[in-house]
Amino acid sequence: MSPLHLVIFGRQGAGKGTQSAHIVDAFGCVHVSTGDMLRAAIADETELGLAAKAIMDAGGLVDDDTMIGIVSERLSADDIVANGVLLDGFPRTPAQAEELVAILGDRSIDAAINLEVPIEEVTERMLARGRDDDTPESIAKRLELYESQTRPLLDWFDERGLLMTVDGLGNEDDVFGRVRSALDALNGTDPQVGSGGCGE
Repeated sequence: MSPLHLVIFGRQGAGKGTQSAHIVDAFGCVHVSTGDMLRAAIADETELGLAAKAIMDAGGLVDDDTMIGIVSERLSADDIVANGVLLDGFPRTPAQAEELVAILGDRSIDAAINLEVPIEEVTERMLARGRDDDTPESIAKRLELYESQTRPLLDWFDERGLLMTVDGLGNEDDVFGRVRSALDALNGTDPQVGSGGCGE
């Protein structure tokens, strides 16, 4: 079976990290977050990594062009070419999604998984964690920011038949059962969405 190339979305508190670990275990994909890519590029002292380090050391945000270059470097690595990828934190905008399609080329994006957990539920989960920065006000602000930034991106994937919304309520095994069923259904379905699963 072909390697899968996936993107995962979900509000803070939706269980994205837990489900990402399950997906990697089941399908053999490489889980890569934006932070992982930046740290790897900096550690390897690639030209783009050094450029990103200089920006961050100066207190700036890494610009789109630099980030896209780092993503391109990471996605061309042997482990991802062989096993596929589960991207977390990239893309963040429809423009970045267009770049991602260009980077992957023939490999293509198979699906964007959206773990759907209601705002009331993720708020309760985050408050229950008891972290100092998890006040009702700060949680509401972070969730509002997520909605405004991520909704256009979800719409972008949906318009292309690539969005896979999964009910994220319930225990982690139940949720992964739904994720797995959705990913298994990619096998032999609409070729636009993708064919084949990740090699195990």
